[in-house]
Amino acid sequence: MLSPVSTQTLIPIEEYLRTAYEPDAEFVDGRIVERSMPEDPHSAVQVRLVQLFTPVSPGNNLYLRTELRMRLSATRIRIPDFAVFQGKPTELVPSNPPWVVVEIVSREDRHAQIVQKCAEYRSWGVPHIWLADPWQRQLSVYGDNGLGVVESFQLTDLGLTIAVAEIFD
Repeated sequence: MLSPVSTQTLIPIEEYLRTAYEPDAEFVDGRIVERSMPEDPHSAVQVRLVQLFTPVSPGNNLYLRTELRMRLSATRIRIPDFAVFQGKPTELVPSNPPWVVVEIVSREDRHAQIVQKCAEYRSWGVPHIWLADPWQRQLSVYGDNGLGVVESFQLTDLGLTIAVAEIFD
């Protein structure tokens, strides 16, 4: 007996861009990809990142964004939880990579999906890809060897170090 095959209608990116999703969804190769619904620990980390970056932003021409659609390619739009741009984005849906992207883990997130998104950000040209996990109270950085746990996020250009204790209440 054959098992039923799940099918999903592919849509053009233009249709995705003119449609509102609640919560917002990502777009991957013609498919709408739902995002985990954030809970309080996720939101608290997002707010804390904004607070930590705000003092250094004006003098360094940094622009902070939360949950902004970003066009990684002609067929892919991702929505990082937090991003830092060097210079103000000039497009409604930026197609140039930010300087920093932070994904914040939600309870429903799967490790393989998180790693896939980090790899996409790296291929796109994002130099600093960070992961904050409020459930494990753990920070990770995505680099040449994948995700690695760290004690702090660091931006040596700014002299900025953000320790685990500064992110999680």
